[in-house]
Amino acid sequence: MRRLISSIILFCAVTFSASAQFTQNNNITGGPPGQNVQTGVNPESDVLADTTSGFSMKAMVRGLLRKQPLKTSYALASNAMLPGVMQIYNKDYWKLPIIYGGIGSGIYFGIQNNRQYLDTGNSDYAKISALCFAGAAAVYWGTLLDGVIRFPTDDKPDPAKAAIYSALLPGLGQAYNGDWWHIPIWYGGLMVCAYTFHFNDMQYKRFRYIYNLASNQSSGYIGHINASQAKVYRDLYRRYRDYSIVATVVVYALNVIDANVFAHMSDFNVNDDLSLNVKPALIEPLDGKFLASSSPVSYGLQMKLTF
Repeated sequence: MRRLISSIILFCAVTFSASAQFTQNNNITGGPPGQNVQTGVNPESDVLADTTSGFSMKAMVRGLLRKQPLKTSYALASNAMLPGVMQIYNKDYWKLPIIYGGIGSGIYFGIQNNRQYLDTGNSDYAKISALCFAGAAAVYWGTLLDGVIRFPTDDKPDPAKAAIYSALLPGLGQAYNGDWWHIPIWYGGLMVCAYTFHFNDMQYKRFRYIYNLASNQSSGYIGHINASQAKVYRDLYRRYRDYSIVATVVVYALNVIDANVFAHMSDFNVNDDLSLNVKPALIEPLDGKFLASSSPVSYGLQMKLTF
């Protein structure tokens, strides 16, 4: 027991000692004996770390009030929560009646026609109701897109804008970046995913129907596929249909990532000039205290690699 207590006390003493070393001032004595070197963050550095994490409602509101810079992502979020906010921010006041008139009328007539469908059972009212709701959704989508397009940014192209464009309409971010040859690739991938979903869903419904008939003895089913075989094919095509949905989500996400990454790389040097330049140079020390001789400079070679 004494050994255990002594070990715990020793461990705590070492821990507190180590903690004290790391919580001292940034001015730490180090380097060669007799030399004082100041370590820590360079006070002259103009690089500031972004310590914000997650979504900040306060930052978004202050940005909309123009008391601090507004991020592109906050511009989209604010317009999504309250349509028309970014149109006010961008001083496009004439668009507000179009936005609220389009969304309001679409929802109103959609509800009215849905009530008519429930009262009469006429499928035409259901179709009109669906079209009205779709029109309201289209106006809302256009409001988001217009707010981001009109939002002023310093970066050309802006990675956040490129990602939002491709999220709202696949391929639009690539067009914004000038990468037109990417667009057929992503639309081709989405079309393949849509076709596989349609085919597998059709086969799933086919074998589900056969299984329901074959498993019901009173149905008079005389097909060459029995219930157990139909069940295997039904589950197989249902799984393939689910895989095609996952593939569609993956292709859509990669389309957004592609737009964002290539916007970041828009200023990347892709020059074909591959060269190595070596020339004599004078090397000045960062601190004269560390010089081994009285000479203030040293002689060496300077290499410059271009790729």
